[in-house]
Amino acid sequence: MIRGLNFNQSWYRFTLLDRYIGITVASSILIALLVLVSLEAFITFMAELRDVGKNDYGVTQAMVFVLLTIPRRLYEYFPTSALLGSIMGLGVLASHSELVVMRSAGLSILRLVFSIFKTGGLIMLFVFIIGEVVAPVTEQNAQNYRSTHMDDRVTMQSIHGLWVRDGLSFINVKTVLPGERMGDIRIHEFDENHKLRVTTYAESAEYKDEKWVLSGIKQSIIDESGITIKTSDSATWNSILSPDLLNVVKIKPEILSMWALGDYIEYLQTNKQDASRYQLAFWTKLIAPLATGVMILLAVPFVFGPLRNVSMGQRVLVGVMLGIAFHIMNQMFGQMSQIYNFNPFFGASLPTVVFLVGTVMFIKKVR
Repeated sequence: MIRGLNFNQSWYRFTLLDRYIGITVASSILIALLVLVSLEAFITFMAELRDVGKNDYGVTQAMVFVLLTIPRRLYEYFPTSALLGSIMGLGVLASHSELVVMRSAGLSILRLVFSIFKTGGLIMLFVFIIGEVVAPVTEQNAQNYRSTHMDDRVTMQSIHGLWVRDGLSFINVKTVLPGERMGDIRIHEFDENHKLRVTTYAESAEYKDEKWVLSGIKQSIIDESGITIKTSDSATWNSILSPDLLNVVKIKPEILSMWALGDYIEYLQTNKQDASRYQLAFWTKLIAPLATGVMILLAVPFVFGPLRNVSMGQRVLVGVMLGIAFHIMNQMFGQMSQIYNFNPFFGASLPTVVFLVGTVMFIKKVR
């Protein structure tokens, strides 16, 4: 129990209270985050063991892959961890009757929420930096690492496209499109002396009858006499690059940073391609800090509302169910916006708005 605190003396006393509440809640959030991420990492590692033995992908490679994905998991699980950690932290204060003392001394629920947000906001900022700066790099490295060990034909993949080796040729594909199609393809052919002999550019390609049909072709042939340029409307192309391989190395919008998503959305729109999936990922990332704030706010009714008299285990169980419900709503509305051509911003923001309105209504009832 906190003793000797006069909430009306000075701003310093408020700061001391903020630190006490913040440290209690923050430690619970970090514990919840560690548990959730560790559990997800273990499940992923067990799933990866099914691919051990393919090419040179072994147990060590599976472990490295899972470790590289941890920053992305920290970012994804932070909203749920914020909810569970806030519930546990406030629950500890309530079980020791400290919240009763604070409320008796004149601490309002709004002031309590402010105290939680001061520390929660710092953690939120730290996780946001991880999600936008660290996670895209480590996740891309994880996917590259896994792809190159699972299939040695893949040399590299990034937002600038994927590189695949086919004998003496190196293939660069800028865009992987739905329906076994590609866009912006470059094929560099070398001779036995590692000299570039032919460079072929194609605007698009479609997979038909186990062959690629290239369209909008421009070819540069290099020999001792110089460079000869040829153009063609279409041509067939036999390559080891198959649709199955493209699915393995396709760039997922969820792992890109907001800046990379913005650039890629602009690229797709400039080339008159569907960018809705990437727009949805962009808005989801932009709204993520607000969603985390709503999760922290949602913990308050658990302590002062109808659940204040139930055990900690029951509170955590209800919190887990709400966290799962929020995740399902995010996925559901995101998919619906893609299927029914809703505005991606609507699909990304609606679950957060619904939970925010519901949380504010609950808090008003318990004030």
